[in-house]
Amino acid sequence: MSKTTMTAIIAAMMAVSMPAAYAQTTTSPSTAPRSAAMPATTMAQMKPDQVRASKFIGSTVYDVQNQNIGSVKDLVFDRDGRIEAAVIDVGTFLGMGGKYVAVKLSDIKTANDRLTLDMSKDQLKSAQEYKFPATASTGTSTPPANRPPSRQ
Repeated sequence: MSKTTMTAIIAAMMAVSMPAAYAQTTTSPSTAPRSAAMPATTMAQMKPDQVRASKFIGSTVYDVQNQNIGSVKDLVFDRDGRIEAAVIDVGTFLGMGGKYVAVKLSDIKTANDRLTLDMSKDQLKSAQEYKFPATASTGTSTPPANRPPSRQ
C-alpha cells in the first residue's frame, strides 16, 4: 500500500468517526433534559424543625387542654407540592362513628414531639366532613387496556 492510500484511509476513518463522537457528546438546547435547565436540589439531612410525613400520618392530635381529639389520616398536596391540609379522623371509637375533617397544616403546632390543634374535639365534630373523591383512575398501576370497565 502506498503512503498516499494509507493517508487517505486514515483520513476517511477519522472523517466517518468524528460526527458519531460529536453527536454523543453534545446536546442542543432543544433536546436538553428539563433538569439541566432547572437543577435539582438535594439535602443531606433533616433540619431540627422538619417533620417526616411517615411520622406525621397516624400521629395523635391533641387540643390545648391535652385531650386526644383524633389522629392524622392523610395529607393533601396542591399541584405545586405544598401541603394544603391535614386530614384528621375525629370522633372514632373502636374504628367506628368518626369522620374526617381537613385543617390547614399551619393550624397544627408541633412541639415536644406532639401535634397540637387550637380547637376542641366538639368543634371538630361540628365541622364540615372532608370527603375524598371516589375515582376509578386513582390508586392503580393496571394499564387502562387491562382494567375492567367502570360501573356508572
